[in-house]
Amino acid sequence: MPVNRNALIRYTTIDNCLRNRYRKWTLDDLIEACSEALYEYEGIDKGISRRTIQMDIQVMRSDKLGYNAPIVVTDKKYYSYEDREYSITNIPLTTQDLNKLTEVTEILKQFRGFSHFRELSGMVQRLEDKVHAARTNNKPVIDFEKNEHLKGLDFIDEVYKAIVNKKCLEITYQSFKARNASTILFHPYLLKEFRNRWFVLGMHKKSKPLINLALDRILEIHPSDHAYLECTGKDLRNYYKDVVGVSVNEYGNPENVVLFFDNSNAPYVLTKPIHHSQQLLEKLPHGIIVSLQVQINFELEREILGFGDSLRVISPEKLKRRIKSKLIHAIDLYNSDLETKGIRNSLKQVQYKGTAVLQNVYTRRETSRMKTLIGEYLKSNIQDSPPVYAIRQLLTKIPELLPHILNPNLQKILSETGERFFISKAIYFDKPPQSNWYVTWHQDNTINVKEKKEVCGFYGWTKKGNVISVCPPEDILKKTLTIRIHLDETNENNGGLKVIPGSHNKRLSDSEINVITQSTLPMNVELDTGGIHLMRPLLLHSSAKVTNQKQRRVIHIEFSTVNLPEGLEWAEKQEV
Repeated sequence: MPVNRNALIRYTTIDNCLRNRYRKWTLDDLIEACSEALYEYEGIDKGISRRTIQMDIQVMRSDKLGYNAPIVVTDKKYYSYEDREYSITNIPLTTQDLNKLTEVTEILKQFRGFSHFRELSGMVQRLEDKVHAARTNNKPVIDFEKNEHLKGLDFIDEVYKAIVNKKCLEITYQSFKARNASTILFHPYLLKEFRNRWFVLGMHKKSKPLINLALDRILEIHPSDHAYLECTGKDLRNYYKDVVGVSVNEYGNPENVVLFFDNSNAPYVLTKPIHHSQQLLEKLPHGIIVSLQVQINFELEREILGFGDSLRVISPEKLKRRIKSKLIHAIDLYNSDLETKGIRNSLKQVQYKGTAVLQNVYTRRETSRMKTLIGEYLKSNIQDSPPVYAIRQLLTKIPELLPHILNPNLQKILSETGERFFISKAIYFDKPPQSNWYVTWHQDNTINVKEKKEVCGFYGWTKKGNVISVCPPEDILKKTLTIRIHLDETNENNGGLKVIPGSHNKRLSDSEINVITQSTLPMNVELDTGGIHLMRPLLLHSSAKVTNQKQRRVIHIEFSTVNLPEGLEWAEKQEV
């Protein structure tokens, strides 16, 4: 049964309506939707009769076109598909359809030898395979790369028509970095596919660089009445010529990128070049060296990282450093994947010995970010002053540090204690080589710094608030867990701590401290960058003089479970 174009538009529109389960569709609603579709696609402004739509529904329900659509009516007025997954686009091809497709395939095959039709090769094979599978009821013999769950494909047709007809679009877009979506006027010029993702190149504002919008980040598209801005002065055919992927710096130039591939990957790179500019520079016994003339962008870096340990960047130096940094961070992510068993063992050591260490709690990227935030604070707040070796009330002064300190690993450690913790103190220590200060054997008690004597409560150097007498400090300290985050590698040579395991169970007198420290072999606390030292405040500890030129920076955090009387609060009370 031949179907004219107007009828096909109506069938497709009715199908789209009935697939939308978020709305109930009356016959009048379907008439209105079909009228709008005919006006949009064909410019037909003549009304559609109820009888026409009723007949369309009957045809769709029947097997005349092979649809057999399961259209039902509820409440005597609402139309819908009984099968939620049904669509007329999912029906099998008819014999007539297969014959037509076979003819089209044969015609397209005649053009394979022409350069202008080389890009059709994959499409022709895909179509030929589909026709063969449908005609013989056999499984396809070609499996093309596809992504069934890719978003944004529904917008391709609308964007394509806007480009052809030179129409401005109103697009609601939310990039992966944006918290909220925004609506912009967009003048589309070119559709681009890369690795099964679709992008549209266009202009947002006049005299601004062209931008790429990923179709899978588009939320809504609506036609706009604003005048269309032509793309002038740019050769869109060669816009992506100097890049791998879609990220183009309009003001940048291609660079000479030289890469080494080992023998295991050399054949793949030679038979499938990374970029059309790829040149073989040298064959070596253990691999090959190739060059690319490309801009350095995100997609190139991803391509390089995808080869893992089979590739080495030779030049340029900035790309080499960047790839190296990413690989180091990747290793850190594996090293910092703490096992629950190891965390529990460390917490048991803290319980019985008062001390334990955990390596790789923070990646180098995380510790670098914390050092940067502290450095920026010191630079903007401590100018033309003597060197600063400590920042008290650290999280009050640099609150941006908190999410970096409470990274997933530290939260996992605290959760394994089974306690409800508050951050009661946070201090930053810096022990540069030139300072050479050290601390003798002591326990962390509450001390009045000016008078150098112990005080009751927390009115002292701990800065825990104006609590004159809450409870004996020893009871509070026993409910406190200290975690020292090491931002640099720490050992005995650069002032690392020495501790006496098992000395954390009670307050010790000076004479007891002397006896214990003179008769017990201390343990040196040695940690790599990003490691933490867990300890109880009453643990005997001291630090050594610096004998090398390495800096030792530490963030000292105390976590407490103490319930204070009503009206009394910590100076830095932060619930974890």
